[in-house]
Amino acid sequence: MIQIRPLQRADREDWTRLWTAYLDFYETSVSEDVYDVYFERLLGDDSQDYTCLIAELDGTPVGLTHFLFHRHGWKVENVCYLQDLYADPACRGKGIGRALIEAVYAAADAQNAPGVYWLTQDFNTTARQLYDRIGTVTPFIKYNRV
Repeated sequence: MIQIRPLQRADREDWTRLWTAYLDFYETSVSEDVYDVYFERLLGDDSQDYTCLIAELDGTPVGLTHFLFHRHGWKVENVCYLQDLYADPACRGKGIGRALIEAVYAAADAQNAPGVYWLTQDFNTTARQLYDRIGTVTPFIKYNRV
């Protein structure tokens, strides 16, 4: 049985394990300082900070999502950016990703922020199979500062 719940302080070890695996998938890493600061921000109450939800399967944390509400120049209501979504590969195909995204959709609806968006890399074909069923791909291309 999948349970989605807010991050708790006692989740630090599991959150670190899951987020590290997520970062590894995208072939990146961050310093220990970032882990420490980000975890504290996720537990805080600043509206500018991200929120974290944990997915449990049979009581074991197996997935996470980080999301943020922010203003949008073309809308009156806020929108929701789903930054990170990760499910342990051993649990893939069991609905973890879908349950996490649907929980973000529910949080967005509760905040009157019906717009939810996220990014993924084009080679993330496994995740894109899910995303194509519960979202709409857009024609936008992302650029970063040089």
